[in-house]
Amino acid sequence: MSARSKKPATQVVGAGRRREWTQGIVNTPVWRASTILYDDVAHLRASGGRDTHHRLFYGRRGTPTQWTLADALTELEPGAENTFLYPSGVAAIAAVMLAVLSPGDELLLVDSAYDPTRSLADGLLRRFGITTRYYDPMIGAGIESLIGPATRAIFMESPGSLTFEVQDVPAIAAVARAHGIATILDNTWATPLLFPAIAHGVDYTMLACTKYVVGHSDVMLGSVTAAPGRFEALRDTSYQLGQVASPDDAWLGSRGLRTMAVRLKQHETSALEIAHWLADQPDVVEVRHPALPSCPGHDVWRRDFAGSSGLFSFVLDGGGERARAALIDSLDHFGIGYSWGGYESLALPVDPQRYRTATTPAFAGPLVRLQIGLEDPADLIADLARGLDAFRRARG
Repeated sequence: MSARSKKPATQVVGAGRRREWTQGIVNTPVWRASTILYDDVAHLRASGGRDTHHRLFYGRRGTPTQWTLADALTELEPGAENTFLYPSGVAAIAAVMLAVLSPGDELLLVDSAYDPTRSLADGLLRRFGITTRYYDPMIGAGIESLIGPATRAIFMESPGSLTFEVQDVPAIAAVARAHGIATILDNTWATPLLFPAIAHGVDYTMLACTKYVVGHSDVMLGSVTAAPGRFEALRDTSYQLGQVASPDDAWLGSRGLRTMAVRLKQHETSALEIAHWLADQPDVVEVRHPALPSCPGHDVWRRDFAGSSGLFSFVLDGGGERARAALIDSLDHFGIGYSWGGYESLALPVDPQRYRTATTPAFAGPLVRLQIGLEDPADLIADLARGLDAFRRARG
């Protein structure tokens, strides 16, 4: 495929489709493999080097099916060196942390991080002698005051997937680079189409590809893309951990990637329409959507991002768990479930206060997180109007 066009919608269609892998077929076939057979002993010996990326060696090192998706994700990150795939987003987070951290090191972790990320830091990393300090997501360049002699990595998630603070990633990355500290960003909300993280100074950018890359709520998949000079440590750690993504799942990830640009546009358009509608409702006191001026870090979002996606939250005016549950339970077009990024809309009760330690956000009422899918936004708004009616009745 021609690489002349740099527009994201064109890149997601053509990226990673090397002719030696597709052999003229539009979609790279599913290569399932464990054992790879060699012509002779000399061929076997010659294939035993450490760098087997893009070269058949053993099934755990991948086949063209996995390489296609990894190459495509690398191409979407200007300036990146390479990408490694994982069987889930959490597996990707664990691998990149273990690639840059050793016993005695300190991790600075944003306080608005995804709960499994916190669980990893407070569990496995602590058992391995790695300490974690949580920091305010709005700290920006002020993070320099937290850097100590043992600090080796800074983990960011922007925006946070419950409260949606947008971090000043370039400022944090610049401070980290000046101190020789690795930076990791969970970029699942934006994807490289809306925020090319490597170009903004990040060393490792990870995606829960389960979300927007796959886009159909049927595959667990993760990735980490590395800046130049950072991939070898990630690759070696991932090999030692035995990490490998299924070729069938990688194939579904590649299939989903081809439509990600158009899906993201629809997610954005519908979510903004619904977010603006919610902001005008008397029973909603706050909408946490990065594209709205009321969201913490909105100015940074406007400066750095090419758009927004379909995930945001809103704060109800008072009420408790019973009233919030009445709202969610009354919805017809919103499923109740974890994850996001698929074609169906979801509503989830979230309680970020339970997970914060460095900051204590105060909200006037309970929060609801919405994943806006590909349904007609008018139907979703009518559904939410019924839900708010149920909320008012339950609240009394």
